[in-house]
Amino acid sequence: MSGAGFDGGPEVEFDAAGDAAGAVLAQLSDRIRAATRDRLPLRIAGGDTRSAVLRPVPGQLLRLAAYRGILAYSPSELVITARAGTPLAEIESALAARGQMLGFEPPRFGAASTIGGVVATGLAGPRRPYAGAVRDFVLGVRVMNGRGEVLRFGGQVMKNVAGYDVSRLMAGAHGTLGVIVDVSLRVLPRPAGECSVLWQLAPDEALQRMTALARRPLAIAGLAYAEGVLRARLAGQSAAVDALIEVLAPDAVEPGLDFWEALRDLPTRTPREGQALWRFAVSPAAPPIDLPGSWTIDWGGAQRWLETDVDDVRMHAAAAHAGGHAARLRGVGGASLPPLPPALLALHRALKQAFDPAGVFNPGRLYDGL
Repeated sequence: MSGAGFDGGPEVEFDAAGDAAGAVLAQLSDRIRAATRDRLPLRIAGGDTRSAVLRPVPGQLLRLAAYRGILAYSPSELVITARAGTPLAEIESALAARGQMLGFEPPRFGAASTIGGVVATGLAGPRRPYAGAVRDFVLGVRVMNGRGEVLRFGGQVMKNVAGYDVSRLMAGAHGTLGVIVDVSLRVLPRPAGECSVLWQLAPDEALQRMTALARRPLAIAGLAYAEGVLRARLAGQSAAVDALIEVLAPDAVEPGLDFWEALRDLPTRTPREGQALWRFAVSPAAPPIDLPGSWTIDWGGAQRWLETDVDDVRMHAAAAHAGGHAARLRGVGGASLPPLPPALLALHRALKQAFDPAGVFNPGRLYDGL
């Protein structure tokens, strides 16, 4: 069993102004205004670590890595605010020192990975169904629009939002609607105790067990299946975790969390030669999908990874048959998102027109024409 308790403590002071940061922001504004004036596309990047799992974007590189630094961190309020270019590792180190963490457990794409890229891509790890998605933790953002103006959306506290929640809209928009300048995130205490319990099961049995476990009010922070083994990550007070182990009566207990660390970073793994890594989003109760390759099932059955050489048409058909959709993240063919229904595509186009009428921010990152 492993884990650290919540330390809390007073607000941590950081340099919130900084002449160098102001100069970088001014340079970004000048670049964006010039691009909008000349209708030149911009490829927005922080550490540029996620390009392997994203559709390529033509245009000039607009890098935010120099605009970095934690602006404010209040452990007692469970809120951290940082500039977009701040390395994810720096954020997680500051949180870990106070016994806290990012609840959505984002995949790490290397030391250069930034918090702006984390929010923009919206990718979350195995804790996501039990703690929330990236957008659920976004309290507020500052975004630079096509006129080089910095606009603030949301704030630094949890509250009911009247109207359109633009700050959360930026999570998963892949930089197509504006340039995230800084972001305020809600954080969580790190569980005092964590461990994995294991069962040796066939795929259909594992999915049934996942569904049954998800229906019970248990302190579970991960349900995943790989190579014939179903794992449940238990998280909470140490005594409660020990009691839950007795209730579940697993085949074995795995004290370490190496499996979950690897699963968190699964999108960063390069597929074998001639194959691609696909991500299926389906109902947790959907039966095993009949496609060849190496399967890893996460999110209690709702997210399923497949490394395979099967063609795109068959992949999308299988996903639709299972009631979901599939996206190719990396490998042969590069990144590719599932096709959108006409009504949803029209909504995407309307949002793009409203936020980026000149079409300079990451054009084509999500779909052609967006």
